[in-house]
Parts: sequence; C-alpha cells; structure tokens
Amino acid sequence: MTEPPLLEARNVTRTLPEGVTLVRDVTLSIGRGEFVAVTGPSGSGKSSLLYLLGLLDRPTSGEVLLEGRDTARLSGAEMAALRLARLGFVFQFHFLLPEFTAMDNVLIPIRRLGRLRDAAARKRALHLLDLLGLAEAASKLPEQLSGGMRQRVAIARALANDPALLLADEPTGNLDTRNAAAVFDAFARLVAEEGRTVIVVTHDPDLAARTTRRVHLVDGRIVSDAPMRAGQHPGNTSS
Repeated sequence: MTEPPLLEARNVTRTLPEGVTLVRDVTLSIGRGEFVAVTGPSGSGKSSLLYLLGLLDRPTSGEVLLEGRDTARLSGAEMAALRLARLGFVFQFHFLLPEFTAMDNVLIPIRRLGRLRDAAARKRALHLLDLLGLAEAASKLPEQLSGGMRQRVAIARALANDPALLLADEPTGNLDTRNAAAVFDAFARLVAEEGRTVIVVTHDPDLAARTTRRVHLVDGRIVSDAPMRAGQHPGNTSS
C-alpha cells in the first residue's frame, strides 16, 4: 500500500465573512523530507495558506489532509491536540517567555504533551539546543541571546515533540542578513541530516533559493510550483 503524502491541500479556498478571499482553490501535496518555500508579493495569501496547512485556520471549502487524515471534521480540541503532537511552528517573532531560560522554553510543549518524564524531557530539550548550536545557551534568558539565537531556540521549541512537519512564517523577518542565514542554515540541516519536512513563508528571494522547492502565490492562487535548482533565483523557474 502506497504511503499517503505527509500533507495535502485539495481545492482549498479561504474566504472571510466579509467576502474577501485569501486563498483560492489551492491544491498542493508535500512529501516527507521536503524543504519548501512559499513566496509571493505582499497580500498574496502566503501566511493564510500556511495557517490552513498548519491547522491554525479552517478552509471555507476544500480539504486539508495530514498523513492521510482528513482534518475537516475534527473539533477544535482535536485540532489543537493534533497540532501539539504532529506540527511545529516558528513565527516572525520568537514568542519566547522572557522569564524562562532557553531550556525551559523548549520544555514547555514537551510538558504539555506529557509523554516524557522530567529527566527524559530535559535530555531531549538539551539535545535539540545542541543540534542548533545552542547547548551553552541552555541556562540563559532570552534577553541574554542575540536575535538569531532566540529564533534558533524557537526552532528547538518547535521540534520539541518530534513533529512530522515544521511550518515557519517569515522566521527571518526581524533578523539581519547574518542571523537570517544562520536560521536558514538550521532549517537546511534539519532537512538534510534529520529528514525533517519544512515549509517556510519568506519574502527574501536569496533565502528562498536555498530551499528545494518553491511554491509561488499571486492573489491567493498558486502560479508556479517547481523544484529549486542550485544557483537558481526564485524569480526564474524557466529551464
């Protein structure tokens, strides 16, 4: 039996009550181990699509399937439980709790899920921080870290429950060029070395060019969906 795609959107549309359509008839399939950039001009529906794929919003019509499971009929509580167990999120702002250390911030979702005892939870949190080059920052507060380090702590937190899929919405939007590159280095390593699946919304063409696939939106529709070749600029998908 063929394994279903990790994530599928089938004819997904999202229209607000006032009649504004954010996403229009999007059909998309994401396989395991892909590193996908979602690009497009401002207002094209990039973040709206990511929120639908990440089960943070529901489509007006169409279906979103995660690991072959249709999520349309799940209750709000079931959706929240599925997000906690199978999805990880990174946003433009890191949303770390300022009074908690890096380690304690990573522990939050692990403790919420409740699958690991404390010693095992702490071991996993430290492993993730080490994976992202932050082992020595485990006991530091967010205010003691650079912007890029804070965002990498946020990535570690997103990976805390071993999600099937990591979704990032403009994760480098508040970072300088060097720190933005470090964050994308972390994503690329997670895909190449750990087989993670990452979908990232970005407005930066140079960062998008470092992914393996680019989905480009205009006015809520997918206008191109193609693999990225080495050295290819995301604005040029011709042969």
